[in-house]
Amino acid sequence: MTKNVISAMDVHMDKTIDALRKEFQKIRTGRASTALLDDVKIDYYGNPSPLSQVATLAVPEARTITIQPWEAKMIPIIEKAIMNANLGLTPANDGKVIRLNLPPLTEERRKDIVKQLKKMGEESKVALRNIRRDAIDDLKKLEKDKKISEDDLKRAEKEVQDHTDKHVAKVDEVVAHKEKEVMEV
Repeated sequence: MTKNVISAMDVHMDKTIDALRKEFQKIRTGRASTALLDDVKIDYYGNPSPLSQVATLAVPEARTITIQPWEAKMIPIIEKAIMNANLGLTPANDGKVIRLNLPPLTEERRKDIVKQLKKMGEESKVALRNIRRDAIDDLKKLEKDKKISEDDLKRAEKEVQDHTDKHVAKVDEVVAHKEKEVMEV
């Protein structure tokens, strides 16, 4: 019984860390990544569609993203969507391909991004602690319903805390890795 609660908690905690990693991919660092454009939606014949479904995205150089629309008439629509997305990038096109050049980050901007990363890391840790609290509540309910003994409850609570500590350490690791990437010149 306690194993079910702990494994469900582990799954939730892993999803929290995966969500943090996905959010970090969207944060602009010194190098180009097509993940920056994941949230850009294009009005494609009246349907809001992800940019990756109307064009080919590529990173030919460290600071450049190219967008090759499947239809040339989509270029102005894609450029407008990128401008409206507030990415701080200005699209340039040659009639066939849109290029996004990522300017190098200033030291001040890097420090702001690191603050943002740490804040996101803290929010993830809060989420992990909430998941831990819910798991412990579930365990206490099992004990109250006489499905596990008090000793089993204490052992399971310790195991829950151990798993939580491991996941908090993973969050710290993910934040440190992204911070290193951002501060790299």
